[in-house]
Amino acid sequence: MSSGTISETQEPVSVRSALAPVAALLLGTALLYLGYGLQATLIPLRADFEGFSRVAIGLLSSTYYAGFVAGCVFAPYLILRAGHIRAFAAMVSLVSAAALSFPLVTDEISWMLFRFGTGFCISGLLVVIESWLNEKATNATRGTVMSTYIVITYATISIGQLGVAVQPISSFTLFALCSIMLSIAAVPVALTKASQPAPIPVVKFNPGMLWSTAPAAFVGSFLSGVMAGSFNGLGSIFAIDSGFRTDEAAIFVSASVMGGAIGQYPLGRISDFVDRRLVLLGAASATATIAFLLAFADFLPDVMILCFGFVVGLTMLPVYSVAAAHAYDWTPSEDIVATSAALLVVFGVGSIVGPLIASTMMAIIGPGGLFLTIAVSAVSLAIFVSARITMRSRPKEEMRSDFDYASTAVVGGAITPEPIAEDDPSLELPTGFSWMEAGIEDDDVHSGDTIEAPPEASDVLEPALATEEPLPSEDAKRDIEPGAT
Repeated sequence: MSSGTISETQEPVSVRSALAPVAALLLGTALLYLGYGLQATLIPLRADFEGFSRVAIGLLSSTYYAGFVAGCVFAPYLILRAGHIRAFAAMVSLVSAAALSFPLVTDEISWMLFRFGTGFCISGLLVVIESWLNEKATNATRGTVMSTYIVITYATISIGQLGVAVQPISSFTLFALCSIMLSIAAVPVALTKASQPAPIPVVKFNPGMLWSTAPAAFVGSFLSGVMAGSFNGLGSIFAIDSGFRTDEAAIFVSASVMGGAIGQYPLGRISDFVDRRLVLLGAASATATIAFLLAFADFLPDVMILCFGFVVGLTMLPVYSVAAAHAYDWTPSEDIVATSAALLVVFGVGSIVGPLIASTMMAIIGPGGLFLTIAVSAVSLAIFVSARITMRSRPKEEMRSDFDYASTAVVGGAITPEPIAEDDPSLELPTGFSWMEAGIEDDDVHSGDTIEAPPEASDVLEPALATEEPLPSEDAKRDIEPGAT
């Protein structure tokens, strides 16, 4: 199935040539996710240090994802109104300010507000980053650019999570480091030469369409959100309650993220050759098995718990990727943008619900409540997928598309398997922007090539002014010279 515009075969482009135009933007992305990864692990650990209850710590994760979902829906309108660069700078400033506010105001309600605002702004920042990457990438380089973006995302989140070990959790320094990295992330975008912002997709959320098209993908993305949201918000607390030191807790959650990054592509490629729901079933069953072991991990040595953390990430986090690939197989090309957005928002809703349930279970039965929640979610997914396999066969081969690493990752925004055509009705332009005013021809808009910035006004006006009064010829000069005969 083709999910986007059909492009002509192009000569292969080297990785260096493909990434050179977006190197500064990728650097900004790396800094953004370093700060995000550090904060994602720091917040629950510092909340535990401040004496917050387990349910309150779960709510901190839920409010972050609530902000993220709100950003998916509403942030594009703010970007359209203010423009990409101004919106990016404003949201980075807010996220940076929130990072410094946590140690200054240590009450649960304020922290929930800070987390909601952080989630909203991070979602908006991803919209800007990904729209800029799409604009600068050509049809020939898009796969390399977007896959590199996802790899950088996973790697820098994992490295950022380890940052909590460099200073005591009680210190202000870690929050200052978050703020510094988030602030510097704005520099490459603020200094970009691209004067024209790219259009961005604005999609009305339609979960009913996703449910009717691919029920297994709907349930898979939701329960993936329940599992991943629970682990991301409470994984470090599980480790601390199990007797780990702060640095060991950071290694535990970082290993899980790296496991998910490693497992996504192999499982996705396997699903290209079999019914993707069988891969979902296998991943859910493996996750349930490991999670049940971790739920009763008192008898396990610390090294074994760390290893199981890596394995549970390896099987749990790719669930969303396989579910998304399954949804794309059944989705007509004209609905691919709406499907991508729906998958992300359904995942976000699951990520809101998951930490609430998991934190309540931890308050009742102890740290094992986290992985008991994950295990029950995985079993529920396995049962549902098994039922769907008996009810509907897999799509025909001509409907299926190859697994795409970037569009099935949950770390970014609503990335589609193929470039979005500029005449797609979901795309809207920032206020005051038009292709005609930018001096860009229709052929350039639809060619898939990088669009150059229009010439400066002075470059256009000066030649015109120069032709209004041409210099007099030599004969004319003699006619007007004094004393000429």
